[in-house]
Parts: sequence; structure tokens; C-alpha cells
Amino acid sequence: MSVRVVVGAQWGDEGKGKIVDYLSEEADVVVRYQGGANAGHTVLVGDQEFILHLLPCGILRPGKVCVIGNGLVIDPAALMDEITMLRSKGIDVTGRLFISQNAHLIMPYHKLLDRMSEEGLEAGERIGTTGRGIGPAYVDKVARRGIRIVDLLDREVLCAKLTRNIREVNKVLEAVYHKETLDADRIIAEYLEFDKQIDAFVTDTSVLVNDAIDAGKHVLFEGGQGTLLDVDHGTYPYLTSSNTTSGGACTGVGVGPTRIDEVIGVVKAYTSRVGNGPFPTEFPAKWGDEFRRAANEFGATTGRPRRCGWFDAMIVKYAVRVNGISTLAITRLDTLDELAHLRICVGYRDGNKALKHLPSDANLLARCEPIYEDMEGWGQPTRHARTWDDLPQRAREYLSRIAELAGADIAIVSVGSRRDETIFV
Repeated sequence: MSVRVVVGAQWGDEGKGKIVDYLSEEADVVVRYQGGANAGHTVLVGDQEFILHLLPCGILRPGKVCVIGNGLVIDPAALMDEITMLRSKGIDVTGRLFISQNAHLIMPYHKLLDRMSEEGLEAGERIGTTGRGIGPAYVDKVARRGIRIVDLLDREVLCAKLTRNIREVNKVLEAVYHKETLDADRIIAEYLEFDKQIDAFVTDTSVLVNDAIDAGKHVLFEGGQGTLLDVDHGTYPYLTSSNTTSGGACTGVGVGPTRIDEVIGVVKAYTSRVGNGPFPTEFPAKWGDEFRRAANEFGATTGRPRRCGWFDAMIVKYAVRVNGISTLAITRLDTLDELAHLRICVGYRDGNKALKHLPSDANLLARCEPIYEDMEGWGQPTRHARTWDDLPQRAREYLSRIAELAGADIAIVSVGSRRDETIFV
């Protein structure tokens, strides 16, 4: 029996989808514990590419039980689109997919408010939200006015809650944004229809997952986004609205922390981030564009270009600490194959002051200068490597230095997007 949590240890987009898919082979239950359809996990199975936003990556492996926990906010349209897409490709989710009755729903007004709020800000003030209603849905959850899946079971309760919420939203739409108001009856009818489509999947997933652990099953938890986007531990305010760190697995599913055996942190062999916010090791604009195109660094969910930069050991060391990361999975090593020289950020400097830890102040982080350590590249392909010894000597030195600086051993190295392009150390 093992209970593992897979977390992103940078700003998201680390390649968690492939790593979760790889580890799902030996898992019995795969559980998504936070976020929403703003996350995108890309998995290549043979020649087919799958982009999943809400469903756990384990759904791509036959016979695996998959769970969507209470920590998610669910867009009904996105969920049904994803299920339909899988069925069209011969993957049936019936009897394998279970959704928490306590998960909150994203309503049409959440997406509307998300977009208008972002559009109303000056360019330098924008967070870089995906506009999918994630933030406003979590706001309603914390404000205790959210709509949960369990509310769909009682028409009167649903009507009362939605009527109240839409009445308040309409006041904002009229007075602040000067927009047309929403039709409460239409939205209620739409969501009651959604209830019919997902009723067979809904259950108490906390009981399901804890029973699986008690029975000695292998359980794998997967999160969306990355540590530096965590609402408590990320580069505030440029982050997502949920707890992306390993602690989110406990609250987002309903399991105790003593049930977790291992936390695996996924990191790219370099660094990237989507959206606004400080990024000390970001490449200069022209070279960053060239690198991004060569590496195909565009968001799986939105297609937005990702900002790219050198590996930042400061943020990964921080992620190891706040997540309790046991081991690291390094992805996209092959992307660096042709670079003659590499740099690793080993610290920050604010003026004449060297910083020992990642600062909490985003403004301070934005003005920090990275302290670099230079290394020679290996200048040869790594995609053929299937063992640690198959890797070029300089690639092994680079990886070993990353592990040393981060304070965690390397368990997995990915040298390509295919399942077999993986080294288990």
C-alpha cells in the first residue's frame, strides 16, 4: 500500500500530467484534489494526445478508479465536454469516475464576473486569470454562498440559493458594469439538467478514498497548477485561488495527513510561468521567444505563451520545504539538449543584500537579481536514454546539482512526452 501526492514545484505547467499518468500504472485509485478547468494536463498515449482539465490522468488507464474531490470547483459544461471527448476516443468512465457531493459548482455569473473584473484593471494590475470563473467560485465558497453538487438534489434549496445569488450579481452587473442582467430561471433549469447527467457519478468521495486506503490500495493524489501559485504559499497576488500544495490533498479530499506516505515534486529542467507576476530568471524577450517556440511552451488550457527562464533552485527549495517533498521528478530534460551553456539560479540579490530564502513580497521578488552558477551543456540527444547511466555525463552532473540545491533526491527523469521516454532512477 502506498499513498502518494504529486505536486508541481514551480509555477505550474511542469509536466505533472505525464508523471501522474506514468505513476498511475501501479495505482488503484487516482484522485484530483483542487483547482478547476483552468488546469490542463497533457498526456500522450501512443499517437493520441489527451488534454485533461478536470478528470484525473488515471482515467486514461483501463480499470483505474478516478475521483474528483471536494476541493475542486466544477464547470458542468467543461466536465461533460471532457467525458464526451473520452467516450469518443473509446474510453468509458462509467463505474470508474466518482465526484464529491461537496464539490462546488462554477456558475455562469462566475465566468462573467471573472472576465469583467480582469478587463476592468489596468494592464500592469492584471493577475492573468484564465477567465474561467475559478476565482469567483472560490470567493463564493469562502463567503458561504456557493452552490455545491449536493444542492442539485433539492430543487427548492437550489432555487432559493441561486435566486438570492443572481439577485445580488444582477445588482453588480447593472450598477458597476452596466451589463444585461441574468435570468435566474434559465440558469436553474440548466443546472437541474446537469444533475441528471452526473447523478450516477456523485458520492461521498472521502469515504471512498479512506476505504481504499484501509483496504491497502495504492492511491495517487494529483493537483493542478504549482506550488508558487498556491493561494497561501505562492507569489501573492499572482496566483490561483486554491491550495495547490500537498496540504490541499487532505482538505480537498477529506483524508488525514498521517495517511500520506510520499510527496513527489514535479519540476522542469528549466522554469516557466503563465500570466503576470515576478519571474527572476526569465529569459530576455528575443531569446525567450525563440526558446518558447522551439520548446512549444504554450498553455494546454488557453494556448497562452509561457514565459521561460533558467532553472531557479530558490523556488524549488522553497517548494520542497512547504510541501514536504520526498523526491523530485524532472521533466523536459531533452529541451536543453542543444544548449552549449546552462545557468542555475542559486540565490537572489536585492541591491547589495543576498537573500537566503524566497521573499514573500512580490514587489521585492520582482526587483531581485538572480545569482547564477554556470554549467556546460551536454550537446547531444537524451531522448534515447532509459537509465541514469544512459544520460550524458554533463546531463547527470546538471541533474545532480539541481537535486543538491533543492534538497531532495531525483526519482524520475523525463526525456520526452511519450510514456517510454522516462527514466526511473
